Amino acid sequence: MQQPTQALTGQFDVAIIGAGIVGCAIARRFSLAGARVVIIEKALDILDGASKGNSAILHTGFDAPPGSLEQACIRAGYEEYLTIHGRLGLPVLRCGALVVAWNQEQEAALPALIDKAHENGVTNIEPLSQAQLREVEPALGPLAQAAFRVPGEYLIDPWSAPFAYLLQAVENGAEVLRGAELTAARKEDDWLLETTRGQLRARLVINAAGNFGDLVDEILIGRRNFTIRPRKGQFVVYDKPAAALVQHILLPVPTAITKGVVVCRTAFGNLLVGPTAEDQDDRQHAELDTEILSGLMRRAEEILPALKSHEVSALYAGLRPATEYKDYCITAHEGLSCITVGGIRSTGLSAALGIAQHVETLADHTFTPPANPAWPTVRNISQFQERDWEKPDHGGIVCHCELVTRREIMDALTGPLAARSLAGLKRRTRVTMGRCQGFYCSAELSHITSGHFDQPMAEPTQ
Repeated sequence: MQQPTQALTGQFDVAIIGAGIVGCAIARRFSLAGARVVIIEKALDILDGASKGNSAILHTGFDAPPGSLEQACIRAGYEEYLTIHGRLGLPVLRCGALVVAWNQEQEAALPALIDKAHENGVTNIEPLSQAQLREVEPALGPLAQAAFRVPGEYLIDPWSAPFAYLLQAVENGAEVLRGAELTAARKEDDWLLETTRGQLRARLVINAAGNFGDLVDEILIGRRNFTIRPRKGQFVVYDKPAAALVQHILLPVPTAITKGVVVCRTAFGNLLVGPTAEDQDDRQHAELDTEILSGLMRRAEEILPALKSHEVSALYAGLRPATEYKDYCITAHEGLSCITVGGIRSTGLSAALGIAQHVETLADHTFTPPANPAWPTVRNISQFQERDWEKPDHGGIVCHCELVTRREIMDALTGPLAARSLAGLKRRTRVTMGRCQGFYCSAELSHITSGHFDQPMAEPTQ
């Protein structure tokens, strides 16, 4: 076992509970502000909860409730991502989105959606007739009636972004405590936090615990102001040739409950369909449902009939931290030096940087920013920028489906945010995520990763 397992103790300015997308963005924000930050994560790796499953879209917030905190955070997060992504080495596929109406009722709803977009400051909306829609997306099914284009909706890498945020935090002094569950907390002059890996003190505590946010609030402040009931979203990933069927992100006319089923390319060169929306009580397990997935594929084939001749390469599901409220539940608890960031549903990837900005304004502490903050660059794993296999001396390709090199794997297994599980390694490199789902490379991976994971892939053979 090569990862450090000793308890982390000490005094911090800011302690963040949860290393999901939002927690990573908040850690970055406060580290760049000059705070001594610790991020506490009960899983063995980061992004292991709600953040591991999403549609990887950078949203403009055109369809968010006008005047909501969610809309403000999406807009701010969107703008900051486009400002900083190049310095961090993060990709953007500037493809735009189409909101497509599939019947007369949905077509009648398009003008109101355009008005909402204008109210949210997204004014470059382009209405499309049926003929214009067919011209830009000829593979659409015959029932497509009309649409409007949102040019600013983009595709990004959903895992490298939060990894980059946390890496920048670490390189500016933050510390990460993984495999550490918060078990108790007491407010004295500062907060005394008990975890399964030791005791910490912090001046400010931020609850970004995702699907467990209400339970963490009970530990911190003795009550919950909202209740999480996770909303499961199931996805179908089609093999890479299917990505040629579309150019835009295809969005449905949203309902009061969900944005609906999206069809889009991914940063990794596949075609994604989903998510579904099913509320459940289980906060940890997102089980796949064969019947629902079959219905999702039928809907995908109605949107793009040519999908009938394309193969599915993967199925997955994620849990979104839905609450009884439509807006985000972000609260600074008066007199407690504690901020709760809850109910961040499907828009967390787009809003994370904006949420971090907002949380910083709620903090009643000031810090001295570093004179020369570090700006690390993460290795690109997206399909639309140069990959490591295209560069010399990479040590050979281990995962041939996703063209993952030995150098990429070894880099991901070392350093301050080294992968400590196969799931974490997947999110850092794409290894085992292709057509064969690890059938061919798992044996070699078990040797390469020996001694690096808390739970080994397999016992190495002689």
